[in-house]
Amino acid sequence: MATYPYATDYETVAASQTDQVLGPVGAAGDVLEKLIVSVATAATSTVSIKDGSGSAIVITAANTPIGVYSVLIGARSTGGAWKVTTGAGATVLAVGQFK
Repeated sequence: MATYPYATDYETVAASQTDQVLGPVGAAGDVLEKLIVSVATAATSTVSIKDGSGSAIVITAANTPIGVYSVLIGARSTGGAWKVTTGAGATVLAVGQFK
């Protein structure tokens, strides 16, 4: 079992969200430990993240099979708040330390 020197937060991201900020306001320095992606419809299962206003980083592509995926990120944002975008067929539970 992993032990963290700090308490982690979590935030849900519903299907069909665009650039949802993680945390109350989000900021540079926030830590995104992992994403738990639930795919309900494979054709629209796209999930991506951004560090502030940076380029999108694809986590799951369209046509990802139905299921639950735990994706370790383990990164601190440098450009601003972490942002998550979901397709109509996927939801996310983001775990980390968000301001």
